Amino acid sequence: MTTSKPLVLTIEEAAQQLGIGRTTMYALIKTGQIRTVTIGRLRRVPTFCLDEYVRNLLTGPAPLDRAA
Repeated sequence: MTTSKPLVLTIEEAAQQLGIGRTTMYALIKTGQIRTVTIGRLRRVPTFCLDEYVRNLLTGPAPLDRAA
């Protein structure tokens, strides 16, 4: 039996994957930093959107205290 990575996660599961709280996750969604999809009446986070968010954190502007 193979276990495959799910395509979409609940908000709580996505927050757990990032190691953040539910409230922070909803804030990231509200500001558009993490994209979601609606399936019926349910809001889900595609797993690739979490990867995209982390990638954007790495490629975003450097904080002022680290800028050379």
